[in-house]
Amino acid sequence: MTREVLFVCVHNSARSQMAAAFLNAICPDDFVAESAGLEPGTLNPLAVAAMREIGIDISSNETKSALDLFEAGRHFSFVVTVCDEASAERCPVFPGDAQRLHWSFPDPASLQGSWEERLVKTREIRDEIQTRILGWCGEECISAPQ
Repeated sequence: MTREVLFVCVHNSARSQMAAAFLNAICPDDFVAESAGLEPGTLNPLAVAAMREIGIDISSNETKSALDLFEAGRHFSFVVTVCDEASAERCPVFPGDAQRLHWSFPDPASLQGSWEERLVKTREIRDEIQTRILGWCGEECISAPQ
């Protein structure tokens, strides 16, 4: 039985998009992952580039509003916020009876420097998200990779 997971951040432009893509790729028999944001914006080109480098294309993903999903009556087994606590972001709350998790990751949108410098940091964030997803799948997935 697949369980639905919602990854939430402020703009649904990078972290939540990467997390959903990783979960769908790593543990597709156990989970169906989506992502949404408090104030959906546009996909962060750094996240798109970093994911493309490892063979995952999120370039056609659309950003979604957590409020729209709630108003549509969507229910999730897990709601995972991926906002950065250190930056005191306004991390969205998704109502309902889902199990709630919080994984803090820096926001690629807040990175400073040249494109290449920001891409290096976005790769680090991407890899942190992938590591977290792999660990969580190891605990939660029936068909998790060993």
